[in-house]
Amino acid sequence: MKITSVDIFECNTPNPLLDPLFVRVNTDAGISGFGEIGLAYGKSKYGGLGQARDLAQLMIGWDPMNNEGIWEMFKRNTFWGQGGQCGGIVFSAAVSALDIAVWDIKGKVLGVPCYQLLGGKTNERIRAYASQLQFDWDEVHRNISDPKDYAEAVKKAMAQGYTAVKVDPVCVKPDGVYAREPKPDPNWRTKGALSGEVINLAYERVKAMREAGGPNLDIILELHAFTDTSTAILLGQKLEELDIYYMEEPTDPTNAECMREIREKVNIPVASGERISSRWGFREFLEKRALQVIQPDLCVAGGFTEVKKICDMANVYDAGVQIHVCGGPIATAATLQLEAAIPNFLIHELHEGALKKEIRELCKYDHMPEEGSYIVPDLPGIGNELTEKAMREAVSMTIK
Repeated sequence: MKITSVDIFECNTPNPLLDPLFVRVNTDAGISGFGEIGLAYGKSKYGGLGQARDLAQLMIGWDPMNNEGIWEMFKRNTFWGQGGQCGGIVFSAAVSALDIAVWDIKGKVLGVPCYQLLGGKTNERIRAYASQLQFDWDEVHRNISDPKDYAEAVKKAMAQGYTAVKVDPVCVKPDGVYAREPKPDPNWRTKGALSGEVINLAYERVKAMREAGGPNLDIILELHAFTDTSTAILLGQKLEELDIYYMEEPTDPTNAECMREIREKVNIPVASGERISSRWGFREFLEKRALQVIQPDLCVAGGFTEVKKICDMANVYDAGVQIHVCGGPIATAATLQLEAAIPNFLIHELHEGALKKEIRELCKYDHMPEEGSYIVPDLPGIGNELTEKAMREAVSMTIK
């Protein structure tokens, strides 16, 4: 069996947060596999599309069962694959999509779900959390500002069975505008010495969530690296009393020493990883015990071939794993397969943007939590595919 072509799909949706990017790797056996480029948000979409096109040319003629060989070829034979955490995020995201598609093919050929190829289940059910409640938790995306609205968002999530939520309490200004749109607001600083207004409003928002959710709700604090080290320490210490599950990206995600300093001065576990790729990128953070929770994105950090190794490496350092998921249904399906197999799995992220109808309808199967937990699909491969409609309506290209 050989790879004969690769299709790349840009699925433009009306979703304000997500524009998912997908690949389909095709073979001469008539079996195809799907993957997702983990750049559905931010401003790297066209870089990801271009990088996937470049790498797809290199895998034509390869046996898709040889995932290790293909991954090593991408890393060693492309020149840029050995630079900056294995080529950087855009390079690694393209590798990830193509790698996931190859594993999808392998599972379909063997007639088993990918978790079987990864070692079998260590987790029967996948606990999920409602992510990004600063955008509410509903069918309509909106920035919320008033602490009362944060409390209501918690109630909505808990009514659906979630026992954990995540929020960024500083990224929405009092007027409801996102703090970095269209550019940073000097009156709403998130780095350096924070004003009392920023600190107090962030505290009141999280406090309202704690009071609404009660003592057993796990609250994850998201900071998106808006804050620097000193600010994260100040804010983290203020929020300690609200019993935070862990604190995500409290500062720039490239400096392990800064993360370690925050952990030493704040009594909250520290998490990061969505902007870190490969074992080489995570190594220093684990060796320095700078992170207690790692958050590699399966569609960014190297696909199944690499991220399983990252998770195993983290297990040596007693670090839990919360795979970062912010994309389409292919990302969700593939992530569930990995989470089922790893013993240090912590919790699954369901992003607010992925709730929306236009995202969920891109794929044949609508895998969603039941009472706050997923049941892992037992379909061969990753357990999902793009619909014919989604592929037909996408901007696409084929590499042969």
